[in-house]
Amino acid sequence: MKIKKAVIPAAGWGTRLLPATKAQPKEMLPIVDKPTIQYIVEEAVEAGIEDILLITSKDKQSIEDHFDKSAELESALKEKGKTEMLKEVQHISNMITIHTVRQKEQNGLGHAISCAETFVGDDPFAVLLGDDIIRSEKPVIKQMMEVFEEKNAPVLGCKLVADKDVNKYGIVDYSSKEGDVYQVEDMVEKPELDEAPSNLAILGRYIITPDIFPILENTPPGKGGEIQLTDALKTLLNKRTVYGYDFDGKRYDVGNKEGFLQTTVEFALEREDLGADFKKYLKQLVENL
Repeated sequence: MKIKKAVIPAAGWGTRLLPATKAQPKEMLPIVDKPTIQYIVEEAVEAGIEDILLITSKDKQSIEDHFDKSAELESALKEKGKTEMLKEVQHISNMITIHTVRQKEQNGLGHAISCAETFVGDDPFAVLLGDDIIRSEKPVIKQMMEVFEEKNAPVLGCKLVADKDVNKYGIVDYSSKEGDVYQVEDMVEKPELDEAPSNLAILGRYIITPDIFPILENTPPGKGGEIQLTDALKTLLNKRTVYGYDFDGKRYDVGNKEGFLQTTVEFALEREDLGADFKKYLKQLVENL
């Protein structure tokens, strides 16, 4: 079965990026000149997703506005002859159908995903987390969709991480490995290193089947007092096979300050219109330190 729907949770407080996120969504903070949420949506579109549901919350109206048509701005750009800017603005509002639903209380990723039940219906769906921008030749969620089509089972986007980072992620225990595909036996949410079954971490991308929803409804609060998607997926393991996929791509964590800065610098250096001058500036800056 083809994956046509994607869910993007975007309801969190963004506390790791305070004070910048006090009055604006973390998803709208720009990497150079493009909001982080747009990179996530573009990955889904490039993978062939046809409908996207944004899980938002109070005070995140600007995310919806970003993907809506802005007649006044388009008119102003047209009058001033700013054709390229006009095309870019129109591309943002025309690229895909965006739906939204509010998570009325921030009660964990599992709770956020449960808000998508009506939108998803009986279809398998993709989940893309907004803190993770992944650069790859083929969109990572597309890679995972192909694994799903072959295995007809949920797929978790994974990467091997350093020992020091194990306690930041859901960690996979697996029984077998075929190429980049692992058969998952268990998952542990943010374990200490000595409790971790491996270094294979779940990193921001999922293909999930709709039988997750009754499980989420009955999943009690876990780590941090929140409803954890990892806990629900552990229960799903009792009903069906789940796979981990070590995806091909470079992942950027834009949900913390250091990662946000690193991403901004790398993306700026790759820009044809900015890269050369920016590289020269950075070189001079480092030499003068």
